[in-house]
Formats: sequence, C-alpha cells, structure tokens
Amino acid sequence: MFKTLIAPVQAWLLSLGQCVGCGMPLSKGKKTQQGKYTKVTCKCGRIFIYDENTKKYRRALFSEV
Repeated sequence: MFKTLIAPVQAWLLSLGQCVGCGMPLSKGKKTQQGKYTKVTCKCGRIFIYDENTKKYRRALFSEV
C-alpha cells in the first residue's frame, strides 16, 4: 500500500526533472556520458539516467550503476 502512494509522487517529480529524494533539479547534478544515455548523480547520491531521445529522466538500474 505504501508503494502505491509514493510511486505517483515520484513519477511526478521525475516528469518535472527533480530528484525524488531531495527535490533538487537534476539539471544541477553531476553528469557523465555512458553510450547513448547520460548518467546524472544527484547531491543526495541517487543516480538517474537521462534519455536524450525522449528527454526524460528515470532511476538507474543496478546494472547501469
């Protein structure tokens, strides 16, 4: 039940380009290029993947870290 309450809020924050943990804009995060994706690390330590084709952020998988 807890996850069903949090998931829409996290999706909304990611659509705005903000970190789901601290709310900082991901455009201010540390960026490193990895193939066709850009890995963005927030100041709180969460890692996101920015897809330049769709211009959207998503949480990184363990295999991408």
